[in-house]
Amino acid sequence: MSAGTTRLLLLGAVSLFEPVNGYQIRRELLSWRVDEWASTRPGSIYHGLRRLAEDGLLRATAVDDDGRDVVVYEITPDGRTRLETLIVESIESVNVFDRRAFLAAFSLLPTLGEQRARAALTNRRTALIDALDELVAGRSDEYSPPHAKRTLDLWTRLACTEREWIDAVFDGWDDMRSTFDQAWAPPSDDPGPEMLVERDRYLRALRTR
Repeated sequence: MSAGTTRLLLLGAVSLFEPVNGYQIRRELLSWRVDEWASTRPGSIYHGLRRLAEDGLLRATAVDDDGRDVVVYEITPDGRTRLETLIVESIESVNVFDRRAFLAAFSLLPTLGEQRARAALTNRRTALIDALDELVAGRSDEYSPPHAKRTLDLWTRLACTEREWIDAVFDGWDDMRSTFDQAWAPPSDDPGPEMLVERDRYLRALRTR
C-alpha cells in the first residue's frame, strides 16, 4: 500500500476516535479489513503512528492508564488539513487499476462535510469518464493481441461499474446525509462504545496534565 494511503487511514482513524492509543487504532482498522483490501500490515500501524507524530501531524502524549503509561494520539491542525487534502486527492484522482486509495478515502467521506464530499465525487465521476475513453481507445488498438484486448475489456467493465456505482451514491444521497449530520447510530451490540469509554478516560487524563 502506498505511503499516502497509509497516512490517510491512520490520520482518519485518529481523527474519528481521538484521543486513542495504538492498539485501539490497530483493532479498529483491522475491523475495516484493511489488511485485505488495502494490504496494510498490522505491525506497520504502530510505526506509522509514531512517524506521523514525528512529522507534527499527530500529537503523542503518555498518560497514566490504571497504573501503566499509555501513549495516546490526537490529530493536530496540520494533520487535519493534510487529512482533508489526502481525502480529496484520493477521491478525485482516478486509477482504474488500483482503487485502494479511493476506498480508504470514501471510508472517511464524512470528514469532508457534505458539500466538499459531493464535489469531490462529482469530480471523480468526470475523471472516470475520461479514463473510460482512454480504455476504450486502447481496446480498439488493432495491434493489441486478443488476450490483451480481453484484459482491457475487463478494466473497462470495472470502470463502467464504478461509474454506475457513483451514480447510485448520488441517487441515494438523502440516505448519506445521516453520516454528515451524525444522525446515524451504530447497533446496540457494536463494540464502538467501549472505545468511547476509553476516550473519555484519556480526555480526563489529558486535562490533568
